[in-house]
Amino acid sequence: MSDDSYPLTPYDEYPVHATPYPVSYIPATDYNWDEGYYWGVSNPDLGIHYCCGFRVNPATDMIGGYALLNVRGVQRTFRFSRTWKQNFNLEVGPFKVDFVEPLKRARLSLADNDSGIAHDIMWIGSCPAHLEEHHLAHRRGRRTTDQSRYSQPGICTGTLTLGDQTWDLSEPGWVAVRDHSWGLYVERPPFAANPKWLPPVPVNENARALRFWVLFHSGDLAGFYHMHEDKHGVQRKLDDVFGTPFQGTFFLNWDEEVIELKTARHEITFVPGTRMFEKATVHLTDQQGRAWTQELENSCPPWVIQTMGYTPGSWKDGGSFHCYHGSEDLATEWDEFDFSNQPFDYTPYGETGKGEPDTMHTGLSYNEKIHGVEYVLRVKTTAPDGRVYTGAGQLEMFLQGPYEPYGFE
Repeated sequence: MSDDSYPLTPYDEYPVHATPYPVSYIPATDYNWDEGYYWGVSNPDLGIHYCCGFRVNPATDMIGGYALLNVRGVQRTFRFSRTWKQNFNLEVGPFKVDFVEPLKRARLSLADNDSGIAHDIMWIGSCPAHLEEHHLAHRRGRRTTDQSRYSQPGICTGTLTLGDQTWDLSEPGWVAVRDHSWGLYVERPPFAANPKWLPPVPVNENARALRFWVLFHSGDLAGFYHMHEDKHGVQRKLDDVFGTPFQGTFFLNWDEEVIELKTARHEITFVPGTRMFEKATVHLTDQQGRAWTQELENSCPPWVIQTMGYTPGSWKDGGSFHCYHGSEDLATEWDEFDFSNQPFDYTPYGETGKGEPDTMHTGLSYNEKIHGVEYVLRVKTTAPDGRVYTGAGQLEMFLQGPYEPYGFE
């Protein structure tokens, strides 16, 4: 291997190597191998969700990201990208990340740009990060997902700006979440084989129907859990990109008390005539057999992932943030949509996006009305001893295909 192909990076200073080569060498050539971060900040009383992050795709030599602000359904997104190996620092144009204290504090900054969105945020974890069970999925014997992910709730200080308006994120009511994932994730056009030239995809009788992923912060109590169920509502190991049956942990005062969760069941209310989440009661049992109850309520129109950059046609040239957009140094763009009334008709940008499946595995097709699947929550938790914790959080929930428990066909 030449030094030009696999140069030294800042991370080669540390004893973190997983191969006998520099960190710039990735032991996979699949275009669907990537690594990236998501940070979110929400306020249910104001109906605001803000998120930012990026993903690195070594096989295309691209790093691309987003800053997305949704205020009661009006969603503005700033997208940015550049080639990766020219600069291994965690920055793309005006966007920059500094890990002040790994797994606990990160400084997120977005300088002034054409979109009008800017931020200077100190993201602070409110409990330890939760390493999710490893994600695996297969298609005709080939691994299509082979990924690790950790998730973490938190709080923030600093400011968020849109034009002339600035929000102080240290004010009461704000909550923060994040995740970090790496490995084979999902096949994302245009970097995916044309199904025309492959044998038909077998029907997966072991597929997920429901994804229910929750992060929350409620004063002294914070935590994470997710559950995945088949079309019959059974939580079991699934051959799916999100295949974990159930997993979760609550924490009191960081890790003063760690509550490992064992089981969960739900009572979900949907917006009439849709698969959109309205509210839910979730009954949780911990490893000691104690009962916890969470009441979750959506506070505003869900924000829409299709403008982030993950999916084909999310960039105006028809590509995604894994694609090259005409500049190795920096490509940027932004747009704004009114998603306050959902479901709605959605057409991706460009020829690349037209007719492509939804590669975020939400179960929503671009050929029909879609809706957001990311919800800003009010959260009320009742502990086994009767103590009540109130706060906020984020829910990612979607249903794919038939789902018998609530009568979806």
